[in-house]
Amino acid sequence: MVAVPADAYIGPGAGFALLSSFLVAFVTFLAAIVSLLLWPFRALLRLLRRRRQARPWVRRLVVVGFDGQDPKLTKRLIAEGKLPNFARLAATGTFAPLATTFPSVSPVAWSSFATGVHPAKHNIFDFLGRDLRTYLPVLSSTDFDMSERVLELGRFRIPLRRPTVRLLRKSRTFWSILGEHGIWSTVLRVPITFPPERFHGAMLSAMCVPDLLGTQGTFLFYTTRPGGGSLGEGGIRVALAGGDDRFQSTIQGPENTFRAGKPRLEIPLVIEVDRAARRARVTVSGTTHELAPGTLSGWVTLAFPVAPGIKLSGICRMMVTELDEHVSLYMTPLNIDPERPAMPISHPAYYAPYLAKKIGPFATLGLAEDTWGLNERIIDDATFLKLTYDIDGEREAMFFAALAKLRHGALVCVFDATDRVQHMFWRYTEKGHPAAGEGGPANAGAIEAVYRHNDALVGRIRERLGPDDVLLVLSDHGFTSFRRGVNVNGWLHENGYLALKDGADGRGEWLGDVDWSRTRAYALGLTGMFLNLKGRESQGIVAPGAKAERLKAELIAALSGLRDGEKSEVAIRELFDTAKLYSGPYLGNAPDLLLGFNAGYRISWGSATGVVAGAVCADNPKAWSGDHCVDPRLVPGVLFSDRVIDVAEPRLIDIAPTALRLFGLDPPAHMDGAPLFASPESLRPRAPAVAPARRAGRKR
Repeated sequence: MVAVPADAYIGPGAGFALLSSFLVAFVTFLAAIVSLLLWPFRALLRLLRRRRQARPWVRRLVVVGFDGQDPKLTKRLIAEGKLPNFARLAATGTFAPLATTFPSVSPVAWSSFATGVHPAKHNIFDFLGRDLRTYLPVLSSTDFDMSERVLELGRFRIPLRRPTVRLLRKSRTFWSILGEHGIWSTVLRVPITFPPERFHGAMLSAMCVPDLLGTQGTFLFYTTRPGGGSLGEGGIRVALAGGDDRFQSTIQGPENTFRAGKPRLEIPLVIEVDRAARRARVTVSGTTHELAPGTLSGWVTLAFPVAPGIKLSGICRMMVTELDEHVSLYMTPLNIDPERPAMPISHPAYYAPYLAKKIGPFATLGLAEDTWGLNERIIDDATFLKLTYDIDGEREAMFFAALAKLRHGALVCVFDATDRVQHMFWRYTEKGHPAAGEGGPANAGAIEAVYRHNDALVGRIRERLGPDDVLLVLSDHGFTSFRRGVNVNGWLHENGYLALKDGADGRGEWLGDVDWSRTRAYALGLTGMFLNLKGRESQGIVAPGAKAERLKAELIAALSGLRDGEKSEVAIRELFDTAKLYSGPYLGNAPDLLLGFNAGYRISWGSATGVVAGAVCADNPKAWSGDHCVDPRLVPGVLFSDRVIDVAEPRLIDIAPTALRLFGLDPPAHMDGAPLFASPESLRPRAPAVAPARRAGRKR
């Protein structure tokens, strides 16, 4: 097996995981000892700080994020009486749409949530950025320095320098500012918190935490069926050798950076089949797991031998998908083992192992729900929902463990199931969706079910809150349909803004077929368009200044209101000039233009990965059938509070300054947001004057 990470997932080098694991156990132990020794001094320092600060308005602030929860759908379900706990919040407190960011993409939105600033001040503009030298995509949020200094002893390489990882999100989070004033925060799985920052609190990182292969999530599919290599996007097909009732292969991990030539780590995988009993025994890392077809295993520990006395630990889940003429085994991405993390995923370093001891093993991958396994039809709807709700259950256990220990301060936790289920099951909510396929009646209620699941969780949370606690429930954006994809690079090519190399057909990924000497504009990522600017891009041809401004104006005029000729619908509502949307020190890193797609449209799968070939507008056939990468005005998030806010039109950037104000702190001048509460008197809940269903969605 050649474990080449799928191109769609651009992540850090897997060698970072291996080198980090060399010292992680020692560092974790040392950090715990130092923390205990310094505790009396930190407690005294916090006491002195607390005496100097303004009086907090609250005892505890609890912020619950439901990624992607949509206000229109929430309002309808409240009116139908299906969300009683949300209805009670609306009746006595607040329910309002929450303005999202430009663009309405999760890493951008959650970064603005955490910092209270627009993207030009926090430097996150999409999932992906681009390398100005090569035009290749890079993760927008993290930078890995993989330069090595090693001592070579025969076939072994002893690292003399540890690689470093750096968070590219700028500005300051509200929990960091709270910590400077002695106010504790526990932050669980908020996107764009990898690597975890040091502050007065505890954190478990989320989005952009890689798997052991160094990707953003690559599942494995072991099979006796012919074929091999990449499985579309996000997966690797691996051949099973053997026959009759016994098959074998290997599970390959990251490169072994301790060995000359950096061979990949690997452990044997053996599958023994009992067709009569409809069972398979899967043996890995010295442990045998008996699996029935279609049933997911629990978390399985994988121990990769590195060197004498050194092992790299990961976890995965497995499922036998075929057990007849052919034998096939699905394996989730290889998650970092939280009990023995191979790279920093929490602050303090021992927090992830502590959680693993308390609640058991849990998913650590940034995008943990395997949407690509469902997109490529390796797993079915039921398996995807099982994985998603299991991860949600792990998150809930962490949340209540943290809430039980929190006496004063903030608790922030983001739950992802709403976003993931809507992405994959929107196709069942509307007639004629090109990705609907079979199974509609059985899965048509999946989205409503996750909203009701959220409602029940809110009820359990409120039971544990006191009169001096404040609860905020919010989402980073809403949702809409993704029926048709727009090949933006194809449009640029057809209209003379992008040129191909001689003889190229435009099918190469990551803009590999583009002739930069004749290209003026290109698209990369989910929402961004860039000018091929001279002096910025390595092969730029567009002169900055007046010529660049004229080109932007020309593109805005041509693409705003662009129609889908086949459907006679508007595909792109507006093309936005980022320089007119916001300002800040990192505006130069932003896309020059942002694509504001209409509901039902999104950038096509090919265009997002730099493919030029294909129709400008075409059906989206994938299970990923709902999205939010559209005109942000179409997909606001949702805000609930158990208190009445003093703002008519709340924004996501208002949450950070609100958190500071609730603890008696003035937001710093650089924050673009403003507190939602004007005074401590604002925090008094009001008795409902009308039925909750009629109050839902009212702006205050």
